[in-house]
Amino acid sequence: MAKVLVIEDDTFLRELIVQKLDQGGYDIAEAVDGEEGVKQAKAEKPDIILLDLILPGIDGFEVLRQLKEDETLSSIPVLILSNLGQKEDIEKGMKLGAKGFLIKAHFTPGEIIEKIKSILA
Repeated sequence: MAKVLVIEDDTFLRELIVQKLDQGGYDIAEAVDGEEGVKQAKAEKPDIILLDLILPGIDGFEVLRQLKEDETLSSIPVLILSNLGQKEDIEKGMKLGAKGFLIKAHFTPGEIIEKIKSILA
């Protein structure tokens, strides 16, 4: 069973995604801010990380940078899920090593799960 770490400060959205992942049979870890996300990634060693960019404390770009600089975590695929949809934000996220970039407003939780499945396949 694949383990997904969801780093998202929006309680409603996080719970919605976690519920969908749970229904899909995934093992789930959660974090509500950047620092906690990095700690959870180290502790849980998830198969994939779903990462928001706008987070309290360190932002998602910094979380991604720290994950990719850590030898034990750098191979974990990261899927960015954000309201930031500017070309520069997407390019920055991809340059830092994200496997995908989904703009929250454009995707349903079901489509997010499909994207996770395709990355893990």
